[in-house]
This record gives sequence, structure tokens and C-alpha cells, in this order.
Amino acid sequence: MDTGIRHRRITIGNVDAFYREAGREDAPVVLLPHGYPCSSYEFRNLMPRLADRWRLVAPDYPGAGYSGTPDDFDYSFDGYADFLDSFVKALGIDRFVLYLHDFGSPIGARLAIKAPERIVALIIQNGDIPYEDALGPKYAEIESTWSLPAAEMREKLAEAVNEETFRKEFLNNVRPELAERIPPDLWRLHWSLVTPKRKQIAVDLIAGLKENRDWFPQHRSYLREHRPPALIVWGPQDEYMPEKSARAYLRDLPGAELHLLDGGHWLLETHLDEVVRLMRGFLDRVHAPSA
Repeated sequence: MDTGIRHRRITIGNVDAFYREAGREDAPVVLLPHGYPCSSYEFRNLMPRLADRWRLVAPDYPGAGYSGTPDDFDYSFDGYADFLDSFVKALGIDRFVLYLHDFGSPIGARLAIKAPERIVALIIQNGDIPYEDALGPKYAEIESTWSLPAAEMREKLAEAVNEETFRKEFLNNVRPELAERIPPDLWRLHWSLVTPKRKQIAVDLIAGLKENRDWFPQHRSYLREHRPPALIVWGPQDEYMPEKSARAYLRDLPGAELHLLDGGHWLLETHLDEVVRLMRGFLDRVHAPSA
């Protein structure tokens, strides 16, 4: 069967949205919200590897990748969750496994809370965690700006939105031989798509991590009350989300499968074969196609 990726556009509200899709349209769905500073491009290698049995759908958020950047969109974690909600409804998707990675974790969790019955299972891969005591050391750099006056905080955060910081975000403390597997296309492509408007959006999102901290109890409550089947695939070489971050999820998801790989934040670049093997086994158990 054809396992290639289709590149499509759809209008969601006032957003000209770009998304990647692979697999049969009647196959069980895996929704792939992306992280920062990335786009659906991060799933380009994963999608064909699973498209023989599942339908993979990966949208670009407004203000990211190849989606539009309208002036009157709510560029916040809540706004992006509302966008994803409208997106899956527009595509007629009512049940799906949700992949949570990086900023896609607080966004995807908000989507799950909107309609828990839609969520078949979670695949959590170095996703931003709702556990204050298990965050990595790099978060301290962001937190250090929170005591500044708002304008000064935003100015400080804006200094970190540049191509060199993007490069560091994608390499993110992995060993040199693993860093060689991470293509410079990632930071050069995504930096090339940053406009002055998009830079402000990035600053708003990073600044929004302060308010997002107040939302952690809702995220934990969802996990604890609904206990969705979960596969946790983690790269501990991650200055934002080290091994203790992965293990923290077991407090509210004690039945989750936890796999620590010898990698970092961007496992789909460095450990694709291992991630695919784990995902296929998990999806076959919880979200297998009908005969």
C-alpha cells in the first residue's frame, strides 16, 4: 500500500492550516501535534513507518511551519488547543491516539481534557511535564525571568529567539555522536520561517509557561482520573526534561509503559527505529486496525 505522506491545506476558522497526512483515511488515527521550535516536519520520518496500519495526521499550528499567521488568533496554549479541537472536528476524527512531545504536551493535554472520550491512548515522548519538582535545569533559566517586570521579561526572552538558540534547542545536550544524527535542516528551516510576528508569538508562548504552571494540577488530575493507556518513550539526555521528568508521569499513570532510550529530546532524529518498534507494539495492543 502507499505509505507516502500527503501534504494538504484546510481552512480552520480564519487560519489557512497546513498539515501532513499518511495512511488510509479509514484507519485508526494517531494525532501528532508538534513542539517548539518545530513544526509537523518533525514527524516526516515517523509517518511513513506507521502508515501501513494507521492514519497519521500532523498539523502545523497557526504561526508555525507552513500554516498562516493571522493577526487575530489566540497564540497561547489554550488557543492552540482550541485550534486542534476544530481541526480534528473538521477532518471528522472522533477517536485517536495522541502523541505528546515538547510544547505539544500541554497543548495536547488541554485537547484531551476537552473530550476525554476521544482519547484512545497517549504516547508521551519528552513532553513538557506537569510536575514542578521534576523539571530539568534549563527551566531555571526561564524561571529566572519571571521576577522581572513584564516588558523586561519579554525583552530577555526575545534575546533567546534566534538561529543559534534554535540550534542549541535541537542538539539539546546529546552526546557528540548523537548530535551528528540531527540534521541542521531542523534549525535552519525553522529559523527561515520566523518573521517578526512569529518571533513575538514565540516570546508569548515562552512567557506563557509562567501561567501554564498554574494549570499543572488540571493536567495531573486528567491523567489520574482517566488513566489513559500510555507509552512513555524518553531520551534522558535532555536539559529540559531528563529521566526524572519521565518517571514523574508514573505518579498519575502507574500502569504506563516506560522506555528510556539512549538519546535526547529529538528521538525521532536519533532513535527512529527503536521508537517505531515500541509504537507499533503499543498501537497494535490499544488501537489496532479492524480486520
